[in-house]
Amino acid sequence: MISTPVALLVLLSALMHAGWNYIVKASADRFLDYTGLAVAGAIVAVFALPWLSLPAAASWPWLSCTVFIHVAYYLLLMRAYQHADLSLAYPLMRGSAPVLVGLAAPLAGDALTPGLWLGIVLVATGIALPVWVGIRRGRVTKAGLVYGFATAGVIALYTIIDGIGARHSGHAVAYTMWLFFLNAWLVLGVAVWRRGRSALIHLRRRWLFSLLGSVLTMGSYGIVLWAMTVAPIPAVAALRETSVIFAAILGVWLLKEHMGRWRIAGATLVVLGAVAIRWA
Repeated sequence: MISTPVALLVLLSALMHAGWNYIVKASADRFLDYTGLAVAGAIVAVFALPWLSLPAAASWPWLSCTVFIHVAYYLLLMRAYQHADLSLAYPLMRGSAPVLVGLAAPLAGDALTPGLWLGIVLVATGIALPVWVGIRRGRVTKAGLVYGFATAGVIALYTIIDGIGARHSGHAVAYTMWLFFLNAWLVLGVAVWRRGRSALIHLRRRWLFSLLGSVLTMGSYGIVLWAMTVAPIPAVAALRETSVIFAAILGVWLLKEHMGRWRIAGATLVVLGAVAIRWA
């Protein structure tokens, strides 16, 4: 069972995660603004790392692997948002991932109880329901589906890897900071390769936006990695996906996207799943 303080922190992480995804989706240049978030995160990490212990050596192979997976996530995420609304792409990506994480749970040494499985299935179903309706009504393109599911697979992969890495690190905060520091330079390299000098000009102009956004990205993922050291990885991953409720609210409120009865029904299932995970 996930304790109440841990559950509340994971829900805060979900809100922060939805917030930075809204920022990226609403951006006029998602590719470079996401790059800015990554670079700003590295700058924050530079100031934090001297005050933190090094992660244990056992975590470094996991850390070395995950930085490349996070770059793949970054590229696929941009494509997904190019082909679908926030309130459809986000649930599609986040809804599939918890089930995949649950199936891979034995790799991290986590055994799932029937209650946890019930919660994961409820969350995944609630997230997928409005997406399925959108597919039936022709509101989701084939490209949106392909990139959405591909992104979900990458999310599940880095969730398992980072969960194991954080457990081996002995210091989840230090692991998180090193992840953001190392990942940023790969992301920046891709941006400069694709956009050249204009990428650097954009980052300099948007530095304050990037700094504020990086607080959401780092805080959100740092909380999750810490939670995975004290609770089952699949349960934390599923509970965090309640972020789709926050994303739907932001999509309707700020992006003027439509919130129909199927999305409301889906949100209700997500809440029920979160309750099941909390008390499983």
